[in-house]
Amino acid sequence: MERRYTSEVVQVAALPESTVAAMAGLYLESYDGTSESLFRDDLACKDEAILIYCDAELVGFTLLQVFTTHWQQRRVRIIYSGDTVVRPTHWGQQELAFAWIARAGQIKQHEPVLPLYWFLLVKGHRTFKYLSVFAKSFHPHWSAPHADLKSLADQLANDKFGRDYDPGTGIVSFTPSRGHLKESIAYSSAQEMTKPATRFFFQQNPHYQLGHELVCLCELELANLKPLTGRLFRKGEEVACQ
Repeated sequence: MERRYTSEVVQVAALPESTVAAMAGLYLESYDGTSESLFRDDLACKDEAILIYCDAELVGFTLLQVFTTHWQQRRVRIIYSGDTVVRPTHWGQQELAFAWIARAGQIKQHEPVLPLYWFLLVKGHRTFKYLSVFAKSFHPHWSAPHADLKSLADQLANDKFGRDYDPGTGIVSFTPSRGHLKESIAYSSAQEMTKPATRFFFQQNPHYQLGHELVCLCELELANLKPLTGRLFRKGEEVACQ
C-alpha cells in the first residue's frame, strides 16, 4: 500500500501536550546524550513546528525560529532551524523538505525586501546534504567558499553560543553533548561517501559523535535556489500573498 504523507505548520504555543510528547519520543529514538527536558527547553525557544504525518501518524518534524538582526549595517531576517527528526523507516519521503521550503517562501513574503537566510546547526550528514539539494551557494562549501556568508554565520553563532563556538573550525562544541545521533544511524554507507557533501561533512565535523555541530548558512532567494526548490519557494510566496 502506498504511503500518504501530509504536513502542517503549527505555532509552538498551540501544540497539544500529546503532540509534544510524541515529538519528544521521536527525538529520543534518534538521539543520545540528551533528554526530554532538553528537548522541551529547545522547543520552547522556537516559534513553529512543521509536523509530518504518514496516514495520520506523526513520523517527523522540524522546528524553526524567525528573527531579524543587523549585519553590514542593514536588517536581515533569519530562519533558525531547531531539531529535525524523521523516523528512519520514513527516510526518503520528501514531504518535510517540500513543506519546509514552501514555508520559507511564505516567510520571505512577509518582508520581501529584506534578505532572508537559513541558519542551522548540523549534527549529521543527512541534514547537511539538504543544503546542496536546495541551494547553489551556501556556507561552508567544499569547493566555493563564501566570505560574506561566513561573516554572517560567525556573527549569528557568536551571538547565540558564545564561547561554545569556534569561528576557526565553524563548530559549536557543547560540553557535555546536548544530543548526538545514535550510533545505529550516525554513519554513512559506502555509496553515500562517494558524494562530496557527505565526505565534506565528516571532514569538517569529525567529532560529531561527541555532540559537535557544524554551523551552516544559506541565503533563501530565488536566484540561489535549485529549480525545484525555487518553484516550491515561489509557491509559498504566492500562498502568503493570497
